[in-house]
Amino acid sequence: MPQGDYIELHQKRHGRRPDYDERKRKREAREVHKRSKQARKLLGAKGKRFAKKRYAEKAQMKKTLKMHDESATRNKVDDDVQEGAVPPYLLDRDQTIRAKVLSNTIKQKRNEKAGKWDVPLSKVRPVAEEEMFKVVRTGIHKTKQWKRMVTKATFVGPGFTRKPPKYERFIRPSGLRFTKAHVTHPELKCTFSLDLISVKKNPNGSMYTSLGVMTRGTIIEVNVSELGLVTPAGKVVWGKYAQVTNDPENDGCINAVLLV
Repeated sequence: MPQGDYIELHQKRHGRRPDYDERKRKREAREVHKRSKQARKLLGAKGKRFAKKRYAEKAQMKKTLKMHDESATRNKVDDDVQEGAVPPYLLDRDQTIRAKVLSNTIKQKRNEKAGKWDVPLSKVRPVAEEEMFKVVRTGIHKTKQWKRMVTKATFVGPGFTRKPPKYERFIRPSGLRFTKAHVTHPELKCTFSLDLISVKKNPNGSMYTSLGVMTRGTIIEVNVSELGLVTPAGKVVWGKYAQVTNDPENDGCINAVLLV
């Protein structure tokens, strides 16, 4: 008898422990947390091997799920059009195909919409908080450090009024406030000096967007009424989005490309 069969033999003769199923269930439930901890803790070559193994497992799992999904969907049996009348119980087969065509149309429209708003700079360097803000010391002995001065270009709007110094946490210097941007139209190949309307999206975070900070890759809204752009319905376009393509705090101006 082989040396390693004594465990299986004992299980056949005397059965398993009474709490075997419960212990197995708990062990499997803990396995997920154990794998998660390993993924966070493992470094170097071990981490690479573990990540490769998990990637292969997940890819196999996705393939299996996709195979099950495909087996569950309905497909038309015969694509050839048969002559003569179709029985009533076969009439809704074409509806399945029509629904599939409709979903493909919706997907195509979504892809077109995603491509329509494709920005010139898809990836930008993240700006650290230490680079974005300068600590301002306040108080008699300069021990308080709750104030921050923004070191990047900002937009505050025409009716902006600063808060009293006691309540102003973020200071936006007037020398770094901009009201105009040099916007290039990609199709006309012309550059215009346009008024800023708002800061729509800063890629570094929503806090910088609310503060009106403009860094490389920021989406801004500009006033294009003087360009004479009109919609297909004949209405004049007032505001359009543009993406900042330079570092305004270094260049002293804002260069942007219009998103058409």
